[in-house]
Amino acid sequence: MDIELWYTEKQTPHFGITAKIEQTLHHEKTEFQHVDVIETKEFGRMLVLDGMVMTTDRDEFVYHEMLTHVGMVTHPDPKHVLVVGGGDGGVIREVLKHPGVESATLCEIDGRVIEVSREYFPKIAGALSDPRVRIRVEDGIQHIEAHPDTYDVILVDSTEPVGPAVGLFQRPFYEGIHRALREGGIMVAQTESPWFNRDLIAQVNRDLRSLFPVTRLYTASVPTYPSGLWSFTLGSKGRDPLTLDTGEIPELDTRYYTPELHHALFALPAFVKELTERG
Repeated sequence: MDIELWYTEKQTPHFGITAKIEQTLHHEKTEFQHVDVIETKEFGRMLVLDGMVMTTDRDEFVYHEMLTHVGMVTHPDPKHVLVVGGGDGGVIREVLKHPGVESATLCEIDGRVIEVSREYFPKIAGALSDPRVRIRVEDGIQHIEAHPDTYDVILVDSTEPVGPAVGLFQRPFYEGIHRALREGGIMVAQTESPWFNRDLIAQVNRDLRSLFPVTRLYTASVPTYPSGLWSFTLGSKGRDPLTLDTGEIPELDTRYYTPELHHALFALPAFVKELTERG
């Protein structure tokens, strides 16, 4: 009898996703977390941190494009960009598709995530070798506090709000981001599942509304994330992403995000829209 191996992520105590495994390629315990790379039948290689799926070969482009391009095209001239977290390099890769970018700083607390991603996910992490990229292996909260009025765009590519990432979902962090952004600056953070993290999404929205004149929630479909429906929250000191004309949005080398999709992203299902109206 053939033995089948399956990986299961319990996304709540009562719900999870599962994938058939061909082999485990890497396993280690770093100073901060467990880092695993597994080969799956359906989604190819999968990066797992502390038992939570971070990215896969097959659907990584959705999350990385959606976290990056909405904020980047909304800013009129993004030259200096910070990515907090995102050690796999996917958001950096997308940032560098914008030709005006002069520097892209990656601030990842766990250097082993960067090293493992470079080894096992070269198509995602390859852009980390670009001369415009500055890699800082340090705490993103401390980095932001030390760099006021420095960045045009800040993208928060955090893990779920557990362990070292808890502080990345709290108001003091967003206050630091506000100080670190230049005039007209824009931030975007991944803000979890509207099915399983409703209170968190509502709280982040309230915090950002109190700091930024423009706050917008948008969603995308990421199959390997809890429920498949994922949210992102944008805070802007200047431009509103809804004021862009489609003709202003550049055609980029993307597989999910398009100029035609841009405005539609903000058309929220009623149960998601109500999260932006709490408090």
